[in-house]
Amino acid sequence: MTTGTAMINPVALTQDLVRCPTVTPQEGGALVLLEELLAGAGFTCTRVDRNGTSNLYARWGKKGHARTFGFNGHTDVVPVGDLDAWTKDPFGAEIEDGWLYGRGATDMKSGVAAFAAAAVDFVTDTPPDGAIVLAITGDEEGDATDGTIALLDWMTAQGERLDVCLVGEPTNPDYMGQMMKIGRRGSLNAWFTFKGQQGHAAYPHLARNPLPAMARLMADLSAHELDRGTEHFDASSLAVVTMDVGNPTTNVIPAEGRATVNIRFNDSHSGAGLSDWLRAEADRVAEESGIAVEMQVKISGESFVTPPGPLSEMVARAVQRETNRVPEMSTTGGTSDARFVKNHCPVVEFGLVGHRMHAVDERVRVEQIDQLKAIYGRILADYFG
Repeated sequence: MTTGTAMINPVALTQDLVRCPTVTPQEGGALVLLEELLAGAGFTCTRVDRNGTSNLYARWGKKGHARTFGFNGHTDVVPVGDLDAWTKDPFGAEIEDGWLYGRGATDMKSGVAAFAAAAVDFVTDTPPDGAIVLAITGDEEGDATDGTIALLDWMTAQGERLDVCLVGEPTNPDYMGQMMKIGRRGSLNAWFTFKGQQGHAAYPHLARNPLPAMARLMADLSAHELDRGTEHFDASSLAVVTMDVGNPTTNVIPAEGRATVNIRFNDSHSGAGLSDWLRAEADRVAEESGIAVEMQVKISGESFVTPPGPLSEMVARAVQRETNRVPEMSTTGGTSDARFVKNHCPVVEFGLVGHRMHAVDERVRVEQIDQLKAIYGRILADYFG
């Protein structure tokens, strides 16, 4: 990995990052490596660590410049899982048959490497009339409370501002150029506890069985049609993800049952509105059954969309030039840190093919890393052109 007038090799940089053991929220040396590279290219780098989470803010160009292009990504990775199931060292960054192996190779150290390489080359070869910012977190795969949120809080306090932002998460299901994200569904988890009274199964009239109430509420929630989709979103979905009793016997009616649901919702709902609906449904079943129902809710993020416009069109144009494909503008998939960035500035997402992320033997095609750098370079040239 070199700096100066030489082109930055995004594959070698990805390998360097993968070799850093950054299982969330461990920094593992990845941000140190990036800070050294970026500072050497003239970026002003600031560590924005909070509550044990490491974050890096790197800016090239004057603060408060009229045009500031931002990139958001993360270097933390999910745990390896069953190490014996891997055929390669998860942190070895081996290349074989055109594949680069390692935890985080897809999600998303290659995306960070591609943008960092594109940005360094760009400011070295054609210093723009504007500013470029890389906001890199070590807390995307975890609770996400002290990562991008901490960076945005710090930016507000320091008067730092992005005009637009690109998040480099993997967005393509099957091949490069297939899809970009212009928004994301909201996500909500609800935990229910049903409290009855334990008793002998042969004398059910002496007990209060919470399980029929649990089954009824879960069935009612599952059968409810939340909506039929909106202009930019598919229909919202509710999934019952667990129902737990923990009763090892057949002759005891348990005193308690627990169930959890996950809702992925579009822009026709809010987290607060869905929480109120769940509470009303739980209260109805509690009244009908005589079983107390407690509920806890966590809203991971609200739905959002950046309507098709100059930013999405600029990204799509760069993708088409490098892949000969026009990417679909989608809002599918899970959550990303774009849900936080959207409160700061317009944001879209484009990255690699993601079907191997979080998997055993996670890997990425080497040529796709080079291709992604070229796409990011075109986006920068177009934005500042």
